Amino acid sequence: MEKFSVTVLGCGSATPGPKHFTSSQVVNVRNKLFMIDCGEGTQIQLRRSRVAFARINHIFISHLHGDHCYGLLGMISSFALLGRTAPLFVHAPWEMWNILSAELDFYCRDLDFKVEFRGFDATKAEVIYIDRSLTVTTIPLKHRVPCAGFLFREEPVPDHLDRQAADFYGVPSCEYDRIKNGGDFTQPDGTVISHDRLTKPAPAPRSYAYCCDTMYNPEMIPQIMNANVLYHDCTYSVQETQNAVKNFHSTSADAANTAREAGAGQLVLGHFSARYNDETVLQNEACGIFPNTILARENLEIDIL
Repeated sequence: MEKFSVTVLGCGSATPGPKHFTSSQVVNVRNKLFMIDCGEGTQIQLRRSRVAFARINHIFISHLHGDHCYGLLGMISSFALLGRTAPLFVHAPWEMWNILSAELDFYCRDLDFKVEFRGFDATKAEVIYIDRSLTVTTIPLKHRVPCAGFLFREEPVPDHLDRQAADFYGVPSCEYDRIKNGGDFTQPDGTVISHDRLTKPAPAPRSYAYCCDTMYNPEMIPQIMNANVLYHDCTYSVQETQNAVKNFHSTSADAANTAREAGAGQLVLGHFSARYNDETVLQNEACGIFPNTILARENLEIDIL
């Protein structure tokens, strides 16, 4: 199975502290590296996680709160010091460009690489990246400012040819691609050998949904249905429901209900408030609703299976 994993660099909320860094992750899809959010300390966490700096070519920023983007300019500066020449693509809400362009003009005037800004409307679901193996789509979230989650979904691949069956029925190699993509094979005497008899089903496309920061948002559930892994805002415990609503964040129960309603394979809780010395209470609350729940932690690598 091809590589598809997530490395958590930071999973705390608001301010960095001794236990958690602020939000950032790296998604590895077939050894292509994509960063989600870039809070303070992201560069340090990249070093600790042994993630290759130079292989990150796309950075996705969910919204303009500092705990999700304060580390971006410093990382761009470090890329320059390390001799980067490849373009860096920054995908973020359109509102970020005025801020980032001014920072780049002041601090990073003489870069040897281009910073290519790709703006999006955080209030709409839209495809913002696509290649032969992956599509990244924004997920409109409910927060105090325009905020997007991101859905990483593998592109479907053709079924696998059963070479033993193909040889048995005399299928020439020039027919292989057509059959893998759904075609049948007709023998010289007119006998039709069905696609299903000549192939083995390809694995179902895998997906990863990153939904942070948000309050409970049932409107997004159809978009993240059947995600293999869901990373969801869990700033508060159930006892702090009023604060969650007031601040447009989620409780453990909100995250678990979302995972259950979306039919997710696994729930990863993150964006923890610093008030919790032990987030096990949050996991226990969520597991009562959605048993396959784990806590995010720095340097945790999650395989998307």
